[in-house]
Amino acid sequence: MSRICLALGLLGLTAACALPPDGVSEADLARYDSAVTSLGCTLVTEPDYLAAGIQTGLTREQLLEVTAYKLSSGGAERLPEGGIKLTTGACA
Repeated sequence: MSRICLALGLLGLTAACALPPDGVSEADLARYDSAVTSLGCTLVTEPDYLAAGIQTGLTREQLLEVTAYKLSSGGAERLPEGGIKLTTGACA
């Protein structure tokens, strides 16, 4: 019984990681996708993040949270040289 409870608890934590960040709407996520797509589907350098922030109106912290959400939900992947690449929509 305790193994089942532990497994369900871990599953809940894993599922919680794939939830959009608090304070970020579906419209914000769409603006993020559009902004990153306009930057060649990647966020690698500080200028990339600055441009995405200007285009979306999201703070740097929100951009990082959305990026973490995209990575945990399979919507993005880490690049070997650093940064991320979207893997959905026009970037698929």
